[in-house]
Formats: sequence, structure tokens, C-alpha cells
Amino acid sequence: MTEDWLRWSRALQSIAQMGGHYTDNPYDRERYGQIRAIAAEILARHTTATPDAARALFSEQIGPATPRVDVRGVVIREGRILLVREVLDHGRWTVPGGWADPNETPSEACVREVFEESGYRTRAVKLLAALDRDAQGHTPPFPFQIYKLFFACEITGGAPATSLETSEVGFFGEDEIPELSSGRITRAQIHRFFIHARDPTLPSEFD
Repeated sequence: MTEDWLRWSRALQSIAQMGGHYTDNPYDRERYGQIRAIAAEILARHTTATPDAARALFSEQIGPATPRVDVRGVVIREGRILLVREVLDHGRWTVPGGWADPNETPSEACVREVFEESGYRTRAVKLLAALDRDAQGHTPPFPFQIYKLFFACEITGGAPATSLETSEVGFFGEDEIPELSSGRITRAQIHRFFIHARDPTLPSEFD
């Protein structure tokens, strides 16, 4: 369940962002800026972000406010799942993935991320799950709402290789899962993906 303070901060930021985008009235624009400042103060009060950093983060957001999209590639081969070790999260592990970029389909973004973070060429064969980050209990909290799309992928080429974001690449059995980057993946999700690998006829999961 999303903390109240995070819901309030996001809601105020969304109102400020949408209002600032659509209004031509300079006085209204100033008021929306005040609302954004309140949202930033709430965020800073409950996280490690400074008030200035929170205000800067929210001020960067332009256009209509919408959830962000995180794509992840799930490669399970011979009963073992492909994981990469994150450089920026204390060496914790995750399935490869990241933000979708403009001019990509979701599966194209996923395949690109898998290659960039693991060195493996893949093709996406199934949408395993479309999940809301908050509803799935990921930690720590994130300033914006995120939809996470997990695709089952098959390796078509390449070789294990690290990147600026990853320091190790490896395959792990279901009972060998290392410490995970909980903002990116959970053990419950990995367990579900192994179930999907054993029964490919299962439908995609959502929410």
C-alpha cells in the first residue's frame, strides 16, 4: 500500500505539472509553482532528498503527468534465471531492464535493456506481467508512479558482458537467488516467473 505522504506528494505534483502545462495565465502559473513547492517539501520531509533537490526534481517534469514505464527481461534457461548485479544499488541483483525510451515499442525497449546490461541478444516472446510498482510492495518509495512490464525473453546470441550499470552477469536456480535490488524485482515476482517458465500457457498477470 502506498504511504499517504507519497500519494499526497505525487497528487500535488501532478496537479502542478498539469496546471502549469495547460494554463496561459501567469498568476495561475505562479500558484501551480507554489503547489509544486509543497509537493517537494512533503517528499523531502520523508526521504533523504534535500528540499532543493526535491524542488529541482519536480521542476524538471513538463507536459501531462503520466506514470513512467520500466521494462524488464526475464530469461530462464535450463531452470536458471538471468540476473545482473547493479552497480548503483550496493551490488544487489535484478533481472536486466530499465526505462523505456521514446520511439521504441515495449518489447524493443526490453530487448535493448537486456543487451545493454547483460551482453545477451534476445527476443521477447511473452508479456509475463504488467504491474504497478507500489501495489507490488517495491522499496524504497519512488517520487513518481511506475508501471513495470516484465517480458519472457529467449537468448538468440551474444555473450555475458557487464556495463556501466552492471558489474556481474549470471544464471541462478530458483533456490539460489542472491540479495535482490528490491526497487527493481522481488522474490515473489521471480517465483511467479519460474512458474510461468514451467507452464507457458499461463496468462499474463497485471496490477
